[in-house]
Order: sequence, then structure tokens, then C-alpha cells
Amino acid sequence: MSGQTVVGVDVGGTFTDLFVLDEATASARIVKVPSTRGEEARGFMNGVARIGAGAEAIATIVHGTTVGTNALLERKVAKTGILTTRGFRDVLEMRRRDRPQTWGLRGSFTPVVPREYRLEVDERVLADGSVHTPVELAQVRAQAQALLDAGCEAICIFFIHAYANPVNEQAAVAAVRAMWPNSFVTSACEVLPEIREFERCSTATLNAALQPVVGSYLSRLDQDLRGQGFKGELLIVQSNGGVMSRQTACDVPVRTALSGPAAGVIACAAIARAAGFPDVITGDMGGTSFDVSLVAKGEAALAAQTAIEYGLVVRSPMIQIETIGAGGGSIASVDPSGMLQVGPESAGSNPGPACYGRGNTRPTVTDANVLLGRIAADRPLGGGLLQALDAQAAERAIETHVAKPLGLSNLAAAEAILTVANAKMAGAIRVVSIERGHDPRQFAYMPFGGGGALHVCAMMREVGVTTGLIPRYPGVTSALGCVMADMRHDAVQTLNQGLAELDLEALQQRLHQLAQTCQARLDSAGVRFESIQEVINLDMLYAGQTHTLSVKLDATALTRQGIQQAFEQTYQQAFGRILQGLVIRVLNLRYARIGVRPKLDLKVLAPQGPGSERVLGHQKVYHQGAWWEAKRLARLDLPVGARVQGPAILEQPDTTVWLEPGFEARVDAFGNLCVQQEGLAA
Repeated sequence: MSGQTVVGVDVGGTFTDLFVLDEATASARIVKVPSTRGEEARGFMNGVARIGAGAEAIATIVHGTTVGTNALLERKVAKTGILTTRGFRDVLEMRRRDRPQTWGLRGSFTPVVPREYRLEVDERVLADGSVHTPVELAQVRAQAQALLDAGCEAICIFFIHAYANPVNEQAAVAAVRAMWPNSFVTSACEVLPEIREFERCSTATLNAALQPVVGSYLSRLDQDLRGQGFKGELLIVQSNGGVMSRQTACDVPVRTALSGPAAGVIACAAIARAAGFPDVITGDMGGTSFDVSLVAKGEAALAAQTAIEYGLVVRSPMIQIETIGAGGGSIASVDPSGMLQVGPESAGSNPGPACYGRGNTRPTVTDANVLLGRIAADRPLGGGLLQALDAQAAERAIETHVAKPLGLSNLAAAEAILTVANAKMAGAIRVVSIERGHDPRQFAYMPFGGGGALHVCAMMREVGVTTGLIPRYPGVTSALGCVMADMRHDAVQTLNQGLAELDLEALQQRLHQLAQTCQARLDSAGVRFESIQEVINLDMLYAGQTHTLSVKLDATALTRQGIQQAFEQTYQQAFGRILQGLVIRVLNLRYARIGVRPKLDLKVLAPQGPGSERVLGHQKVYHQGAWWEAKRLARLDLPVGARVQGPAILEQPDTTVWLEPGFEARVDAFGNLCVQQEGLAA
């Protein structure tokens, strides 16, 4: 890939960010344009047009997309039908007998597929894989036709125990694909050949419902790019932090959920490792949400499944991310009980915060930062998207909707908005750290996104973190992560056997099959890799237990003794003891194949040349009930080793850094700002 231009594109709720890497000159630059909600491809193409050299000069585009996530959250998915085994029509609705609020007496859930579009057929495979009742294909065709007649655009075929023997489901899928008018036919055993019927049904159904949405978006995007002369590869970021080809994303769009935030975590992990911080908590504050993740020993934590929303469960490897509605555009309001609330409703990019002057009259977190002086109203925003902000509109919005209802001054109301927002964000940090057995004081905190650096000192104070690490380009970190991510494909196969009875030869055969399947996906992308890596895990437990442990294994350790030793070591680390004498069971085999792409030299982000402290002016900032005089500095002009003492405002095209009194920042060799309290700084 030497001498090529690689572009990472992250489409967020407010801005579309591009990170442009020119490998010929070892240089990088950023582009930021407004997102076009509902027409994400248009915002994407607007960003590509601003690169300058034209689409024909780009070798690879790696895209992190929220199209699938937004479609699920807003329930704007395709009309979908389900064909399932007789008696299992309501698996999707019954879930795990859980409730939206743990202690609530009431709760409602509307499944993605209404009951009238969930049809049954006669077939039955038993848990041991034996076929009890062969599938009736004439019945399958008739039911599929009924779903077509009802207007279904996509269909999911989900047969019970197909993970143990897919013969019935495969026959039904072949019959339906022969008659279905498009390619939106999802087989549950192809998407997730894993035990547990609800998770398999939910994941496959959401995949089917997303295929027309994500597929049409990516196809339109590809056509637009080709029309502009693009001849390279379009790759898509997965929720596990790897990338996949456009066609794979069209086939398995459910794996794109949360792909944008996942790319940001990948970038943060790499930057923090290079800077000497293998343990870091990341916080992505954009215009709509605040996404938190934890990286321990240089590796982001993967979860086997996640819930996009209550009842919308996706069982696919995903970087563990905690999301709350606390972005720069989150709207502040006083509820009927007189309590100040921030989010989850957001003003987004259109109309945006009140200070944007686009018609919104309700206050947001950004408006509070403007009124308090932490964002200079006269500076261009988003790389020149707005030439100035309307501080008076921000103050009117805060006065009308927060200050007067609470009997506060306008400045106190603005501080109250930030206090509530900071408390919500700190709570999310505690969820990914303390609640999972980690002491946040042992981690660095790495804010990114357009708004994260404004709150870095507040988060350090709230959570007790001693070091903040602000990347060179916080506002486009997710786009940077797109450029850095390796290609990865995950596969799973249920085994459901006791360790003593486990057929090791069959295990090796299944492992070989999964490796071939994943390698075929890598090959289909047409991308050059520096090396190929593989990750092997077994989901294991003691007989009688419900929850499993993921046990990582080397390919050379797939012996009965090696598996037992690895399980007992993992169990000991998790629970402090092992249970001697109990039967050990192996539930699932998990396999990941990783195509390692050429690595980005992070020194491309470092300040070039001697640089100097360029003062843009001085700003009055209201902080903790008092006014402070803060210097306004051009952050990107600061040379390596430069130190800045708070109070200070550091400005750059993609974000603003607010350095509170009592804090100090130092520029490291990679252009990061290392923030510590004065007296603790090295």
C-alpha cells in the first residue's frame, strides 16, 4: 500500500469526519462536514469532495457507519417475516422473561417482527442433531409466499436446534431463495450456529431487517464513489473493531452495529499503547451520545453479545461500549418534578444547539459551554462550518428553560447543566470500570469526539483518574481508527459436550472448517495483509452452571489436558478458586481470523518542526462560581514538550480543550496532550 491515500470515514449523528493519510508523504489531515441525517451517503460524499485530490486518487476507504444502529433504534427497518419451527413462533417476543426496568411493575416490548408475520412450518431437529421430522418444503414455499403477499421485503428462517444439524434449515433456505424476489433471505444457522434459541433468533431477525437498509445504503455509496472515479476498495468497520468487505457488510449487516464507536476505541488503544498507557478508559463525546469503553493491557474488551436497545439483542463479538445520551447536542430541561435532566434527546446537527442560530430554542451542553466562556463564540466551529456562535441565543435558551424554572442565575444554570452531564458521564465510566472489577484510578482517561476534551478535567476529578490523554485529533479519532483497524472475521460453532467425551479429532475438523470460511471472507476483500493471525476460544463451564467463561487457547494446546488447564486457570482468575470434582463442559468453539493491515506510524500525528505557543487571545471563563482569565492557544502549534497551565483554552479545528485551574498539560512525542493536576505532572 506504499504511496497510496487511505481515508477513514466516520458518520456520526452531528458531523461526518474524515482522516486522510497520504502514505507517499507520510502526512495526514482531517476533514469535517455536517452529517445529513437520513441521507448519510450525501454527507459522506460531501466529505470526499473536500479532500481535494478527488476520489480517483484514493486507494482505500474504510467506513465506520451508524446506519444500522440508527435504523434499529428508530425502528426504521425493512418489513420482515420469520419462518420457524411449529411451536416456536413467539421466541422473539418471549425473550428471556426479562423486563425493561428491573424493579418496574409494568413494561412493554414491541418485537421487530409482529406476530402475524411470524409463521410456522412442520420440522424438528433434536438437540443431539438427529432429525425427528423432515421439513415440508411445500409448506415452506406456501408460508414464504404468504409473507410476500403481506408485503415483507426480507425474511429470516429460524429452525430450532439447527445449530446441531442444519439440514432442515438449509433445505428451507434453498427453497425460499429460489422463489424470493431479492437477496434478503437470512438463515439463522448461517448467521449464528450457536445454542440458545432467543439470541439466535434475535440476531438473525435483526440481520434480515437490516439487509435492505444497510445494503441499499452501501450500494448507493459504492455507486456514487465509482461515479466520482473511485477504483479502490471500500471496507466497513465491524462492531468487533475489525473491518470487512462491502459485500460481507451487505450479507451480515448486524455486525455493523456500533461500528463507529468501535473504530474510535481501536485508535485510542493504539495511541495509548504508544504513549506508554496500556490501561486506558476511553470516552467518545459527540453531538448525540457519550460512548465509554475500557482497554486493559493494550486490548479492548470484547463482549459476546449486546443489546442495542431493550429486547434488541445481537449475539456477535462486539467491543464493550457503554452508551448514554450525553453529547454536546443533548438537550437540558426541567422535568415536572423540578429535576434538571440532560438528554437523551439531542438537537443533533440540524437544527443543532441554540448557539448555532438555526432555530433551536432549547439549551444544550454546548450552549452551556459557550455561555460559560469555554468555547469562544467568535471562533469558527468544525473547521469553518460555522464562522461564529450566537452566545445570546445560548443564554436565552438557558434562561428560559433552566434558570427561571429553577430560580438560578443564568451562569449557575449553565454550570448546573454541565454538572448533571458530567455526573452522567462519570457514572458510565464507573460502569465499565468499577462494576467490572477495575479500579479507574489505575487507568488513564482518554477523551475524544468533538466535545470530550472540554470535560477532561471534570472527568478526572469525578472519577479519580490521575492522567488524561487527549489525542492529537480528538474530533476525528473514530475516523483515524478506521484507517488503523485490521480485517477480522469471527465464527462460532456449538459443541455442547463434556470435556471427557469431547471428540478432539472432530474439534480439529470444525476448527479447520471455520478457518476456511473466515479466510474466504478475507480473500474476498481484495486487500493485502502483512500477516494472518488467528484467535481460538472455547466457551466453557462446570456442569449445572448457566453462564460460560471464554477460555483462550493456542492451536497447539487443543488436547484434553491442555483445555482443562486453560479452563481452570481462567476460572481461578475470575472467581478465585476452582471446583474440584465437577464435570467440565465445552459449549461453543469460537474462532477469529485476522488479516493484519500495514500499520500506521503514529509519529505522523506528531507536531512537525519547532513550533511555538501561539496565543489567540484571552477569554473570561466562569468556573466553579468565579470568573477566571484564560489564555486561548492554538493547540496544533504547540511543539513536543510544551507545557500549558490552566486555566487555558486550546483550540483546533475539530475540538476545544478546556484546561481547568490547577491542571497542567504536556505535549508528548505523538502530539497527545498529557493532562495532570499541578504538582503531579512529570
